[in-house]
Amino acid sequence: MNHLLGQKISITCRKPQTTRHRILGINTTAAGQAIYMDTPGMHEGAGRALNRYLNRTADTTLLGVDVVVWLIDGLMWHDYDDIIFKKLEQAGLPVVLVVNKIDKIKNRDTVLAFFETAQKRYPFAHILPISALKRTNLVELETVLMSMLPEADLIYPADQITDRPERFLCAEIVREKLTRRLGDELPYSITVEIEKFEELPTISKIYAIIWVERLSQKSIVIGAQGEMLKSIGSDARKDIEKLLDQKVYLQLWVKVKKGWSDNERALQSLGFND
Repeated sequence: MNHLLGQKISITCRKPQTTRHRILGINTTAAGQAIYMDTPGMHEGAGRALNRYLNRTADTTLLGVDVVVWLIDGLMWHDYDDIIFKKLEQAGLPVVLVVNKIDKIKNRDTVLAFFETAQKRYPFAHILPISALKRTNLVELETVLMSMLPEADLIYPADQITDRPERFLCAEIVREKLTRRLGDELPYSITVEIEKFEELPTISKIYAIIWVERLSQKSIVIGAQGEMLKSIGSDARKDIEKLLDQKVYLQLWVKVKKGWSDNERALQSLGFND
């Protein structure tokens, strides 16, 4: 979605299931307006309140769309894909299978064989190989999707690119840096809350809380002599300055909210209320 829009809206990370909210990306061109919804992935088991929330968010998104784009990395299925197949069958929507990172696959016969097997497994409306990073076949993907959308008036103004406010995007940028640096230690025990957001003429001042579940996790985020937190803050500030197009003062605190990811009330207070 980021590459289709030409602007970073959703955070990215090698760690799976990074997306936690439904995020709209709005692309208005001469051909029309396409509204992309980036959703959390399906979570197996759904034992914790956070996992149940993510599954609900993904499920309810299917109720309001015209086309589903199922994006996979390379020629590989996962065990939890069976859950997605069942959801798609129940939804009865046209599905476009998009195979990303195709530039890393050199054997054309292997690609064609995978496509043939995929078409037998599910009646996909289209199967497209792409490389988002190198923009391979992105124009073709947009053309296919636009041809499948119904005719209607614009839903959003032509210059709007997302439905999320800047403070949400700033919190997500901080979480991205945390996940990239601490993904092996604390991939799903961290969330970020913007406590205060001041927009001044020459600078934006942002005060954010990094919530963890245990005191030991707080020490990991801060790091020795605070170096880890400083590095995360520095990385996040640079991206936020690009987003806001001005200088940014970013202050980060790390606090403990015991068991927040398995507490429905705590999730709502932290903005998990899609």
